[in-house]
Order: sequence, then structure tokens, then C-alpha cells
Amino acid sequence: MQARVRDFIYTKDDLFLATTTYLHPQDRILSFLRYIPDPEGERSLNGSRYTKVDSKQAYDFLNDNYPEYLFDCDVTRVKMMGVPTQRVEMVLSPVERLKEIMNHPAPDELLLKVIKVAETFKEQAGIAEKHLGISGSVLPNLYDPRVSDIDFVVYGLKNHRKAMETFESIKHDLNSPLKAIEDGYWAKLYEKRIKDSTLSFDEFRWYEDRKNNRGVVDGTLFDILATREWDEITGTFGEETYEPCGTVEIEATVSDALAAFDNPAVYQVEEVEILDGAQVPISEVASYTHTYSGQAREGERITARGKLEKVTVGKKIRYRLIVGTTRESLGEYIKLKDLNLDK
Repeated sequence: MQARVRDFIYTKDDLFLATTTYLHPQDRILSFLRYIPDPEGERSLNGSRYTKVDSKQAYDFLNDNYPEYLFDCDVTRVKMMGVPTQRVEMVLSPVERLKEIMNHPAPDELLLKVIKVAETFKEQAGIAEKHLGISGSVLPNLYDPRVSDIDFVVYGLKNHRKAMETFESIKHDLNSPLKAIEDGYWAKLYEKRIKDSTLSFDEFRWYEDRKNNRGVVDGTLFDILATREWDEITGTFGEETYEPCGTVEIEATVSDALAAFDNPAVYQVEEVEILDGAQVPISEVASYTHTYSGQAREGERITARGKLEKVTVGKKIRYRLIVGTTRESLGEYIKLKDLNLDK
């Protein structure tokens, strides 16, 4: 059964989970619980109500009600979440959902905005509709037209780069439907993404503005998310094994940021100095939260804090630092060492 990053899984237990990776074990799809049935829930679908859950709520809910969705993974050596294949009712595709929206006879206010984003990237970036999709709450149809954001997906790493370059060129154009984020929206985005003091508001705004992967369409925030095309996905689940080795803080220089908007976002690093933690050779920093995707570019010196992982492939061993071990990334970050907010 195939599923990739940004897909949603609807299960026979009436649960909605978001796929978190490209490679999966044979008996389950690695994914994270996002919506659970709840008679008092704030989201509705086909007469039923659902509640969105955070990381702790997700694990607690599954542990108490569906422990078969949790397993001790031999590859990562931590407890993980995933849908057993026999519990999968349907894999929800962002590409198919966007097609449905584009052909909808009477789209609501939010879906009209989704269509504007899609048409812009089709016409101005030259990206075919088959390489575009919609994820987030819109994918399982559990969105609120008044408050939901748009998680727009571009398939193929080169297509994603083209979409961001196009947005950068038009975001200050008065005639463009897609606009740069203004001050009133930065606060909303900051409140949503940052749950501790790792980034100040001014720092967060500086990083996000230069990424060109977030904007506003008719007053609604949108993200330009990257997902690999099927032919860009290589390897099999279990080829690499991972062992957690505690928390580390480092300084390093980014040598390659080609995959900085992938999931996980990956930065190859060199000239690494470990400030706190095990003294081992770290070759990359990876982030599982898109708060820290696109955070740094080639040649920039960064500081980063997260979980150290030992990666084993056959007889070869390497080490990487992981940021975003929870969705909220508490106490974990990637930042430029010498950030000048005036640049």
C-alpha cells in the first residue's frame, strides 16, 4: 500500500492521520493522528463531529483506545505511530482532492482561495495541475472556511523551487492574488507555530519572510509545501536504523540545503562544533517541523539544538541532529549564528 508525505489516512476506526514519511513497513503506514471522533468536536463531516489533537493528546488517545496504532519501531528504536494496513479504509490524496475542488460546481469561500493558488502556479509558474495538491484540514474536508489555513502542495523538488521563485517575484505586485504576509498575520502565524521562547517574534518574522514559502490569499494564510514525486522516492523501509543518543546543541556551516523544504528538511553540515552533548561527528541536521524548513542556506553558519541520532546503514555509521521530535518542537531549533535583523 502506497502513501507519501502530505497524504491523509482515514481508518476503519473513524480516525484521520497524516502521513509523515515516504517509506513504510509492510504492515502499517507511518502517520500521525490529527482528528478523532468527538460529539462535542469543533469540526463536522457527514453528520459526525471531530476534534483536532496535538502530539500529547494523540499518543494518549491511541494508548487508551487503539494501542495497536502504536509500536516499538526496530528502525528508529522509539515508540512510533502508524496505521496497521488492515485498519486502513482509504488513502486520501492531495492531488485528487485538488481536482475535486477545481471541478466543484459551487466552491465555498475557502475553496475559491485554493483555486486561486492553484491557478497562479499553473499559469505563472508553468506547473501542471498533476503536480499540485491540497493537504491539511481541507484534504479530509474537516476545515472551517472562516479560520482554516491552506496547506498547498507542490510535487517534485524542482517544481517546488519554481513555485517559491514565482511567489517571490509576485508577492509585492498589487495585481497578484497571492500576497506577502503583512504584520497582522505574522502574529497569528507565530502564535500557531512557536510554543516556547526558542525564537522571538522578530526573529520568526525575518526567517519566514525570506523563505517565500508562505503568503496570503484574500486574507487567508497559505503554505507552499514540498512533496517528492514517486520517481524521487528511493530506498526501502529498514535500510537505515536509528538510535537516539540524547540531546545536543551545535554550531555548524551548511554545505548543502537542496532538501531544506523536503520532509524531513535536510541540511548537510560541515565544520561542526558540539557545544553541549556527545562529541561525535555530525554530518547533517534534519527537521520534521516545517517551522525550521528552509531556515538556512548554503554557506551560512547555524546553531541548532535537538535530538542526536546514530544512523546505521549496513556497516556504515553516521550521526545527525533531529529538530522537531514533537510537532511543537519545544526546546529545539535551527537558527543563524549571527542573525542581523536589519538585512
